[in-house]
Amino acid sequence: MRHAASGPRRRSPVLLASLMALSGCTPAGLLNGLDRLTPGGDGATRAARGIAYGPGQRQRLDVWVPVAKRGAGQKLPVVVFFYGGGWDSGSRGDYGFAGAAFASQGFVAVIPDYRLVPAVRFPAFVEDGALAVKWARDHAGSFGGDPERIAVAGHSAGAYIGAMLVLDRRWLRQAGVQPDTIRAAALLAGPYDFAPFTEARGRNAFGRWANPQETQPVSFARQDAPPLFLGHGTADRVVLPRNSRHLADRLQSAGAPVTLKLYPGASHTDLVVALSRPFRRKSSVLADSAAFLREQLR
Repeated sequence: MRHAASGPRRRSPVLLASLMALSGCTPAGLLNGLDRLTPGGDGATRAARGIAYGPGQRQRLDVWVPVAKRGAGQKLPVVVFFYGGGWDSGSRGDYGFAGAAFASQGFVAVIPDYRLVPAVRFPAFVEDGALAVKWARDHAGSFGGDPERIAVAGHSAGAYIGAMLVLDRRWLRQAGVQPDTIRAAALLAGPYDFAPFTEARGRNAFGRWANPQETQPVSFARQDAPPLFLGHGTADRVVLPRNSRHLADRLQSAGAPVTLKLYPGASHTDLVVALSRPFRRKSSVLADSAAFLREQLR
C-alpha cells in the first residue's frame, strides 16, 4: 500500500458558505454555477444529457467529453462518477463540474443519477451503479470512449457505490457485466466500514438488510481487486478517515493494490469542492485522482 499526505493547504473560502446561504442553492449546485462562471474554460463539454440507462426516472445520465480533437481512431479512458448525498439526495445536474473536471483531464466522464432513499433501500442504488457501468461498456464508444478502459470514481455515498461495485462482484454480474470491466477506482471520502448503523441515514439506507456486514465494502476486500485510490481529508467529521484507513489496511492485507492519500486539514466537502475550477489550486485531489486513473488505464 502506498500512503501519502499532501502538503499544507488552506480551507475552502468562507465566501462559498456565504453564497450558499444567500442563493438557496445546494452546495453542489452553487459549485456548478461558480465553475461555469470561472474565466478561461475547462476544455470540456457536455455531449449528452438525460440518457436512459434503465426504465426509471432516476436512471438517467449525462456524458462529458474533452473539447480537444483526438487522432483518428483514438479512444479515451472512461470514468463513471457517482456523486454523494447520503443515499437520499443528489442530482447529476448539480455535478456538471465533476464531469467537466474529469473530461478536462482526458476522460470520457459519465455522471449518472441513481434511485434514492426512501423510495428504495440497499442495494437498489448499487444495482443502479452497475447498470450505469453496463451502459458505459456498451455505449461510451459512441462518445470516443474505450470500453476496455473503464474506471469508477465517486465522493462520499458515491464513493461507497464505487467501492461496492469494485469489490463485491455480484452486482456487476447481476447486471450482466464481467467484474473485471472496472479496471480501477478513485474514491473520495467514502464510508466503507460503518456498521452498526448508529445514525439515521445509515439506518434508513441499510437497516432492513438482514446481514449488515454484507453492506460493508471492507467485507469484500480481495487480492484480485483492481487498483484503488482512496482519498480522505484528515478533518472529515462526516465520514471519519478511519473508513479509508480500514479499507486500505484490509486491501493491503489481502495483497491488493491500493493507494491511500490523506489531505491534511481537509473536510468532507473539501474533496469534492476541489474538483470545481475556482478551488482546484487549494488541493491536488483532481490531479491525484486523474493521474492514478490514467496510469491504471494505459
